[in-house]
Amino acid sequence: MTFNWLIIFFVLLFIEIVTVNLVSIWFALGALASLITSMFTDNVVLQVSVFMAVSSISLLLTKPIVKKFSNSKHIPTNLDRVLGKEGEVIKDIKDNSYGEVKVMGTIWTATSKDEISVGEKVKVEKIDGVKLIVSKNKEGK
Repeated sequence: MTFNWLIIFFVLLFIEIVTVNLVSIWFALGALASLITSMFTDNVVLQVSVFMAVSSISLLLTKPIVKKFSNSKHIPTNLDRVLGKEGEVIKDIKDNSYGEVKVMGTIWTATSKDEISVGEKVKVEKIDGVKLIVSKNKEGK
């Protein structure tokens, strides 16, 4: 079983090296611990238990540290400039169908909780993929 743990360790290490984010390093540590355990005992249940325990503990101990140092800051894009802006509906927005809204000279596919008719003013609340989530502008037409 020692050879199997060695293979598992190298496969998990390879996956970690070829991915951009931390994905399998915790499991590679667990496989390494099981590899060492397999040198002293042939009990597969014990080896798997060591793998699961070391993987879980290393994940729990390092995840907060990794989260602290990861770049989780939102980087604004040019699309964010339409958030909060006013637009005009150029194709009706109805339940279960998308309409179209013109915002800052650009036409967007849009959806809303409300039914909104052509010509009404809307406010851009959110961007979902390539669609705008809009709401009726309270200031009227």
